[in-house]
Amino acid sequence: MTADRPLRLLILVASPRRNGNSAALAGAALRGARAAGLDASVEFIDDHLSGLLRDCRQCRDEHGQCRIEDGFTRFFFDRFLDVDGLALCTPVYWYGMSAQAKAFFDRMFCFVARSYPESQAVRTRLQGKRVALLTASEEMYPSIALGIVHQLQEYARYTHSQFIGAVAGQGDQRGSVAGDPQGALAAAETLGRQFFERPYADYRIDSVR
Repeated sequence: MTADRPLRLLILVASPRRNGNSAALAGAALRGARAAGLDASVEFIDDHLSGLLRDCRQCRDEHGQCRIEDGFTRFFFDRFLDVDGLALCTPVYWYGMSAQAKAFFDRMFCFVARSYPESQAVRTRLQGKRVALLTASEEMYPSIALGIVHQLQEYARYTHSQFIGAVAGQGDQRGSVAGDPQGALAAAETLGRQFFERPYADYRIDSVR
Protein backbone atom coordinates (compact mmCIF):
# COMPACT_ATOMS: atom_id res chain seq x y z
CA MET A 1 0.00 0.00 0.00
CA THR A 2 0.99 3.59 -0.52
CA ALA A 3 0.70 6.18 2.21
CA ASP A 4 -2.75 7.31 1.10
CA ARG A 5 -4.40 4.33 -0.63
CA PRO A 6 -4.14 0.57 -1.27
CA LEU A 7 -2.22 -0.47 -4.37
CA ARG A 8 -4.51 -0.85 -7.37
CA LEU A 9 -4.54 -4.01 -9.49
CA LEU A 10 -6.50 -4.31 -12.73
CA ILE A 11 -7.24 -7.87 -13.82
CA LEU A 12 -8.11 -7.65 -17.49
CA VAL A 13 -9.94 -10.53 -19.16
CA ALA A 14 -9.35 -10.80 -22.91
CA SER A 15 -11.88 -13.55 -23.58
CA PRO A 16 -15.47 -13.09 -24.75
CA ARG A 17 -16.65 -15.82 -22.34
CA ARG A 18 -17.87 -14.60 -18.97
CA ASN A 19 -17.66 -18.07 -17.43
CA GLY A 20 -14.67 -19.44 -19.31
CA ASN A 21 -11.21 -20.47 -18.21
CA SER A 22 -9.69 -16.98 -18.50
CA ALA A 23 -12.48 -15.63 -16.29
CA ALA A 24 -11.84 -18.42 -13.77
CA LEU A 25 -8.15 -17.49 -13.61
CA ALA A 26 -9.12 -13.84 -13.18
CA GLY A 27 -11.48 -14.71 -10.34
CA ALA A 28 -8.75 -16.66 -8.55
CA ALA A 29 -6.28 -13.78 -8.91
CA LEU A 30 -8.95 -11.40 -7.60
CA ARG A 31 -9.50 -13.53 -4.48
CA GLY A 32 -5.79 -13.52 -3.74
CA ALA A 33 -5.42 -9.81 -4.35
CA ARG A 34 -8.33 -8.87 -2.11
CA ALA A 35 -7.08 -11.19 0.61
CA ALA A 36 -3.87 -9.15 0.52
CA GLY A 37 -5.80 -5.90 0.95
CA LEU A 38 -5.31 -4.65 -2.60
CA ASP A 39 -7.77 -2.47 -4.48
CA ALA A 40 -8.37 -5.08 -7.18
CA SER A 41 -11.00 -5.41 -9.87
CA VAL A 42 -11.81 -7.59 -12.88
CA GLU A 43 -12.78 -6.04 -16.20
CA PHE A 44 -13.63 -7.62 -19.56
CA ILE A 45 -12.10 -5.94 -22.59
CA ASP A 46 -15.28 -6.59 -24.57
CA ASP A 47 -17.12 -4.18 -22.28
CA HIS A 48 -14.89 -1.28 -23.26
CA LEU A 49 -13.56 -1.89 -26.77
CA SER A 50 -15.25 -2.78 -30.04
CA GLY A 51 -13.11 -1.13 -32.72
CA LEU A 52 -9.62 -1.69 -34.08
CA LEU A 53 -6.92 0.97 -34.31
CA ARG A 54 -7.23 3.12 -37.42
CA ASP A 55 -4.86 5.51 -39.20
CA CYS A 56 -4.57 8.19 -36.52
CA ARG A 57 -3.60 10.78 -39.14
CA GLN A 58 -7.06 10.41 -40.67
CA CYS A 59 -9.06 9.43 -37.59
CA ARG A 60 -8.28 12.24 -35.13
CA ASP A 61 -10.61 15.21 -34.83
CA GLU A 62 -9.43 18.81 -35.05
CA HIS A 63 -8.39 18.70 -31.38
CA GLY A 64 -6.27 15.58 -31.79
CA GLN A 65 -8.82 13.29 -30.11
CA CYS A 66 -9.65 9.75 -31.20
CA ARG A 67 -12.86 9.43 -33.22
CA ILE A 68 -13.51 5.75 -32.47
CA GLU A 69 -16.79 5.73 -30.61
CA ASP A 70 -16.53 2.96 -28.06
CA GLY A 71 -15.57 2.93 -24.40
CA PHE A 72 -11.83 2.49 -24.75
CA THR A 73 -10.78 6.12 -24.35
CA ARG A 74 -12.75 6.56 -21.14
CA PHE A 75 -11.59 3.23 -19.72
CA PHE A 76 -7.96 3.89 -20.65
CA PHE A 77 -7.84 7.26 -18.92
CA ASP A 78 -10.20 6.66 -16.01
CA ARG A 79 -9.09 3.15 -15.05
CA PHE A 80 -6.05 1.73 -16.81
CA LEU A 81 -3.62 4.61 -16.39
CA ASP A 82 -4.37 4.93 -12.67
CA VAL A 83 -3.56 1.35 -11.64
CA ASP A 84 -0.27 0.16 -10.19
CA GLY A 85 -0.48 -3.31 -11.68
CA LEU A 86 -1.98 -5.18 -14.64
CA ALA A 87 -2.77 -8.88 -14.81
CA LEU A 88 -3.76 -9.89 -18.34
CA CYS A 89 -5.89 -13.03 -18.62
CA THR A 90 -6.11 -14.37 -22.16
CA PRO A 91 -6.87 -17.64 -23.90
CA VAL A 92 -4.20 -18.96 -26.24
CA TYR A 93 -5.56 -18.44 -29.76
CA TRP A 94 -3.37 -19.66 -32.61
CA TYR A 95 -0.42 -19.69 -30.18
CA GLY A 96 -0.83 -16.01 -29.40
CA MET A 97 -3.00 -13.70 -27.34
CA SER A 98 -6.64 -13.14 -28.23
CA ALA A 99 -7.68 -10.46 -30.70
CA GLN A 100 -9.23 -8.49 -27.84
CA ALA A 101 -5.91 -8.37 -25.98
CA LYS A 102 -3.92 -7.35 -29.05
CA ALA A 103 -6.45 -4.66 -29.96
CA PHE A 104 -6.29 -3.28 -26.42
CA PHE A 105 -2.54 -2.74 -26.63
CA ASP A 106 -2.78 -1.45 -30.21
CA ARG A 107 -5.33 1.18 -29.24
CA MET A 108 -2.88 2.67 -26.73
CA PHE A 109 -0.85 3.92 -29.68
CA CYS A 110 -3.44 6.62 -30.35
CA PHE A 111 -2.51 8.29 -27.06
CA VAL A 112 1.22 7.50 -27.04
CA ALA A 113 1.88 8.84 -30.54
CA ARG A 114 3.29 12.36 -30.65
CA SER A 115 0.32 13.45 -32.76
CA TYR A 116 -1.79 13.22 -29.59
CA PRO A 117 -1.50 16.58 -27.77
CA GLU A 118 -1.01 15.07 -24.29
CA SER A 119 1.13 12.11 -25.33
CA GLN A 120 3.98 12.91 -22.94
CA ALA A 121 1.66 12.84 -19.94
CA VAL A 122 0.24 9.50 -21.11
CA ARG A 123 3.73 8.04 -21.52
CA THR A 124 4.60 9.07 -17.99
CA ARG A 125 1.46 7.44 -16.56
CA LEU A 126 2.06 4.22 -18.50
CA GLN A 127 5.41 3.62 -16.87
CA GLY A 128 6.38 1.77 -13.72
CA LYS A 129 3.52 -0.70 -13.39
CA ARG A 130 3.81 -4.34 -12.40
CA VAL A 131 2.60 -6.71 -15.13
CA ALA A 132 1.65 -10.40 -15.10
CA LEU A 133 0.11 -12.90 -17.50
CA LEU A 134 -2.46 -15.66 -16.97
CA THR A 135 -3.24 -17.91 -19.93
CA ALA A 136 -5.65 -20.75 -20.60
CA SER A 137 -5.27 -23.30 -23.38
CA GLU A 138 -6.47 -26.72 -24.47
CA GLU A 139 -2.92 -27.90 -25.03
CA MET A 140 -0.38 -28.08 -22.25
CA TYR A 141 3.32 -28.15 -22.96
CA PRO A 142 6.04 -25.90 -21.55
CA SER A 143 6.21 -23.40 -24.41
CA ILE A 144 2.51 -23.16 -25.31
CA ALA A 145 2.23 -19.49 -24.30
CA LEU A 146 5.86 -18.49 -24.85
CA GLY A 147 4.98 -16.05 -27.64
CA ILE A 148 2.54 -14.21 -25.36
CA VAL A 149 5.03 -14.17 -22.50
CA HIS A 150 7.63 -12.63 -24.78
CA GLN A 151 5.19 -10.00 -26.07
CA LEU A 152 4.16 -8.95 -22.58
CA GLN A 153 7.79 -8.90 -21.44
CA GLU A 154 8.58 -6.54 -24.31
CA TYR A 155 5.61 -4.33 -23.38
CA ALA A 156 6.93 -4.18 -19.82
CA ARG A 157 10.45 -3.38 -21.02
CA TYR A 158 9.19 -0.66 -23.36
CA THR A 159 7.14 1.03 -20.63
CA HIS A 160 9.80 0.68 -17.90
CA SER A 161 7.51 -1.74 -16.07
CA GLN A 162 8.18 -5.04 -14.31
CA PHE A 163 6.98 -8.36 -15.72
CA ILE A 164 6.66 -10.42 -12.54
CA GLY A 165 5.47 -13.78 -13.84
CA ALA A 166 2.98 -15.97 -15.67
CA VAL A 167 0.47 -18.69 -14.86
CA ALA A 168 -0.55 -21.19 -17.55
CA GLY A 169 -3.72 -23.22 -17.08
CA GLN A 170 -5.03 -26.17 -19.07
CA GLY A 171 -8.68 -26.59 -19.89
CA ASP A 172 -10.44 -28.00 -22.96
CA GLN A 173 -13.96 -27.10 -21.84
CA ARG A 174 -15.52 -24.01 -20.35
CA GLY A 175 -14.41 -23.71 -16.72
CA SER A 176 -12.41 -26.93 -16.78
CA VAL A 177 -9.22 -25.07 -15.82
CA ALA A 178 -10.46 -25.72 -12.28
CA GLY A 179 -9.20 -29.28 -12.78
CA ASP A 180 -5.81 -28.29 -14.15
CA PRO A 181 -3.36 -30.95 -12.90
CA GLN A 182 -0.74 -28.32 -12.03
CA GLY A 183 -3.12 -26.29 -9.89
CA ALA A 184 -3.50 -23.20 -12.10
CA LEU A 185 -6.25 -21.60 -10.01
CA ALA A 186 -4.21 -21.92 -6.82
CA ALA A 187 -1.21 -20.45 -8.65
CA ALA A 188 -3.35 -17.55 -9.92
CA GLU A 189 -4.62 -16.87 -6.41
CA THR A 190 -1.06 -16.86 -5.08
CA LEU A 191 0.00 -14.48 -7.86
CA GLY A 192 -2.81 -12.10 -6.94
CA ARG A 193 -1.91 -12.22 -3.25
CA GLN A 194 1.80 -11.63 -3.89
CA PHE A 195 1.41 -9.25 -6.81
CA PHE A 196 3.27 -6.32 -5.28
CA GLU A 197 5.49 -8.36 -2.98
CA ARG A 198 6.97 -10.90 -5.39
CA PRO A 199 10.72 -10.24 -5.81
CA TYR A 200 11.79 -8.83 -9.16
CA ALA A 201 15.32 -8.54 -10.50
CA ASP A 202 16.53 -7.64 -14.00
CA TYR A 203 20.29 -7.55 -13.80
CA ARG A 204 22.70 -6.01 -16.29
CA ILE A 205 26.41 -6.75 -16.45
CA ASP A 206 27.16 -3.57 -14.50
CA SER A 207 24.37 -3.96 -11.91
CA VAL A 208 25.39 -3.48 -8.30
CA ARG A 209 24.74 -6.75 -6.39
